[in-house]
Amino acid sequence: MNLLYSNDTRGAYPPSWYAATAHGAEETAPLNGHVKADVCIVGGGYTGLSAALHLAEAGYDVVLLEAHRVGFGASGRNGGQLGSAQRMEQEDLERLVGDADAAKLWDLAEDAKTLVKELIGKHQIECDLKPGIATLGFTDTERDELHEHAAHLSGKYGYDQIQQLDKAAGHDLCPSPAYSGGFLDMGAAHLHPLNYALGLARAAIKAGARLHEGTEVLAVDEGQQVTIRTENGQVTADHAILACNGYLGDLNRQVAARVMPINNFIAATEPLGADVQQVLTKDIAVADTKFVVNYFRLSADGRLLFGGGESYGYRFPADIAAKVRKPMVEIFPHLRDVKIDYAWGGTLAITMRRMPYLTRLAPNILSASGYSGHGVGTATHAGQLMAMAIQGQSEGFDTMSKVPSLPFPGGPALRSPLLVLAMTWYAMRDRLGL
Repeated sequence: MNLLYSNDTRGAYPPSWYAATAHGAEETAPLNGHVKADVCIVGGGYTGLSAALHLAEAGYDVVLLEAHRVGFGASGRNGGQLGSAQRMEQEDLERLVGDADAAKLWDLAEDAKTLVKELIGKHQIECDLKPGIATLGFTDTERDELHEHAAHLSGKYGYDQIQQLDKAAGHDLCPSPAYSGGFLDMGAAHLHPLNYALGLARAAIKAGARLHEGTEVLAVDEGQQVTIRTENGQVTADHAILACNGYLGDLNRQVAARVMPINNFIAATEPLGADVQQVLTKDIAVADTKFVVNYFRLSADGRLLFGGGESYGYRFPADIAAKVRKPMVEIFPHLRDVKIDYAWGGTLAITMRRMPYLTRLAPNILSASGYSGHGVGTATHAGQLMAMAIQGQSEGFDTMSKVPSLPFPGGPALRSPLLVLAMTWYAMRDRLGL
């Protein structure tokens, strides 16, 4: 199954609230013929666009190839949360790689947040950037664990942007009967993800990068120079970057063995008017402790943007709104009959340890993917780290690529059945409170 086309219309953004409110970008022409470049980038999401921008600003001749439109994939469909730290919790990273490397990974994660905010300011990207993400637990035990985690970040890393929330304080922010408190991170933020991606694309083009949409890459041939073959042309480049995330397909089996695509779903309600105060009393985003996480925030026009729901295969469900309404009503029972104006799905990618997989596939081919739902900052940063590595400054890239990665059992051939088994297990675990 080719995930590029299995759930979407070729060359068209999904019918999301993001697409309906996007600051339109002029479509670029597909690649035709044979061109040469210093660097060829495959994929027009945050990773590829960030790499293109940073390389073009450094004077490199850059060609970026995108099968659909820039920001078409997870970069233009996600929950818009710019979270702190790495996707794997800091305590777990300390056990995995030791305190010294865990501290480097913490610093890199802070750099990722800073980078996004700086790019938005420097390039005047209008994407509704707002501070604040709350993480909330369902039980007193989960709340206490979140408090311990917040205290760890404050005590060991000096992170002073985090505030513990007891049940009453959590309820003051998010008046849902489901939650028992957690913490509020004001160093984190949320934004309009598609407008952010489109802003990166405009900045990359202005810096001199050549972007070709509607150009699916069919093969990447290694060599002293890399040849990237498409349906109607090819690029010969000194360096190549694979920035495909959940849409990698068969371009590289080493990456495919460690990065598994999964689907997630978001719904946008009708504008709630004064009733927004029954959802969120401040303009922050929320994520919770459910394994198949619920995440939500308010849109600029007062809608609830709610993400959640399990996917048991790679085909999107026929009724995405119903899929998302179920977990939404578990959190906000009073919204049982609210009208849903938009509902959409998207394909992201996870790794076994939920850490991104950055790797050097050949001396002149780099790859980054598998952001596991933490890609707004991490993917943008990965693009910059790969751009720096091509320029000979590889310390950050090397630190990320040193994190031990595990292949999924059975490799790409067993992805679909593994996905069904995994999602069934995690759904049952959440329902049983395990």
